[in-house]
Amino acid sequence: MATSNPSSRGDAMVSYSDLQKAVRGEKFRIWLVWTCGMVITLIVGRAVAGLGVAGAVVLVALAVAWGPLTMAAVRMVSALNRRAEEARREALGDDDPG
Repeated sequence: MATSNPSSRGDAMVSYSDLQKAVRGEKFRIWLVWTCGMVITLIVGRAVAGLGVAGAVVLVALAVAWGPLTMAAVRMVSALNRRAEEARREALGDDDPG
């Protein structure tokens, strides 16, 4: 038997508080993974620093990878913020985007 869902997406309605908690948790996970990745990068960088040319190549590769990884994390958080704002408006019944 089919049941009707309250939202157009088919999701159950959530409270604004639950939405905030979910967004905070996702942001924490994104930045935790980024931080762990950077710590691993620093450890690898220290380990290969004395290897001459090969170490220099690895250090340059790690430095070049830092920028796109940081940009990806920032874009993920920005996209999450946009989705959270849309869901907030839906949960609170706000139609004004400003």
